[in-house]
Parts: sequence; structure tokens; C-alpha cells
Amino acid sequence: MTADNHKTGSFGEEYVAEFLKRHGYEIIGRNYRVKGGEIDVIARKDDVIAFVEVKTRKTGALTSGEEAITSDKRKHIITAAERFLSEYGEDINGRFDVAAVDMDIKNYRVVGMRYYKNAFDASNI
Repeated sequence: MTADNHKTGSFGEEYVAEFLKRHGYEIIGRNYRVKGGEIDVIARKDDVIAFVEVKTRKTGALTSGEEAITSDKRKHIITAAERFLSEYGEDINGRFDVAAVDMDIKNYRVVGMRYYKNAFDASNI
């Protein structure tokens, strides 16, 4: 990943974290990494933890953020989520969300976002 891609990805993740906070979520983790997986944003609201994969794309990109969530990517997210829940030490429901962020790179601003609750689950991997 280039430095520009990393910066763009981090910008999208921050945007999504702020979005979640505005909707009553508490951000309990960012860029959680374990061997075999990573989660961009981990947020809690009531009795649910949302494991959020953020895909940020420049406007006009050939591949959408949604298309970038491959089966292998979902497996890695699930692996990390299982580890997080085992370390979290609380019996709580988890779900897998996806946020696709569109950015105007020239002006460095978000021009759109699509947020999918329960975008996938561990049973279909």
C-alpha cells in the first residue's frame, strides 16, 4: 500500500468512526490486528459490537468498495473478530458491517458513503 493509499484509507476510517459516534456508537477499537486478520473499526452500541470494514475509493475508481470485500477478506475479518471477542471477555453479539466511502481526492473530501449493517456473517464463509 502506498503512503497516499494509506492516508486515504485512514481518512475514510476516521470519517466512518465519526459517523458511528454521531449515531450513538462507542468506538472501542481501531485497526485491530492479529495474525491472519485485521478490523478497521470496532464499535459498540447497546448489546452489539459492530466489526466494520471500511473501503475508501476515489470517485471514478474501477472497483467499488463493496466489490473489494472478497471471500478471503471476509475470512480475515472473521478471524480477527473471533480473537477480539475471546479477549473482550464479555458475552456479546457481534455483527459484520461494511462502509464504502467515496472520496474526491483532488479536494480531499468525502462525497458519499454507503453503510451496510450485517453485510455478511461467519456462516457463509
